[in-house]
Amino acid sequence: MTPPPDAGSTLRQSFAVRVSRTDGRWQCELLAADADDELPVLERALGEPGTAGWPGPYVLVVDSRLYFVALAHGPGGMVRALISDATFQEWVLAAEVVERYGIEVEGGDTIDSYDDDGQGWPGGDLDVFSDAGLPAEELTRLLDSDELWADEMVLSIARRLGFADELVAVAAA
Repeated sequence: MTPPPDAGSTLRQSFAVRVSRTDGRWQCELLAADADDELPVLERALGEPGTAGWPGPYVLVVDSRLYFVALAHGPGGMVRALISDATFQEWVLAAEVVERYGIEVEGGDTIDSYDDDGQGWPGGDLDVFSDAGLPAEELTRLLDSDELWADEMVLSIARRLGFADELVAVAAA
């Protein structure tokens, strides 16, 4: 599946950013203008646990508008991971995230893992943004949207959490 040409999206079709909050202000840093498929590099971009403001930093990666990955620090320095659609395992980063974080794919494989509408399934830590004010229930409704591409989902998350302007400033199309 190839996304349509950019139909007025505010953000690039692929990108990786680090989002952090310092002194009550969100900051976004572009890590890659195209989606990066090096998971260890993305994990390192989070920095050391507990060294940034609260909530801790996030790394957000949008790959070809098809899916996004969110990483954040968890308890004891572990990394929490969310993938908006765990069925995209033919993509290097998606497969690596699903494997490394033990994310289960509904139905056991990507062939049987679509819902009745042919849409894939989010996987991983649906509470990844809860510390910043976006509970799992609200995130799940967003991820279940048939109308939004991954970049639009990330922009909706950024609007909800208050860093949309900062995100657009570094990841604009």
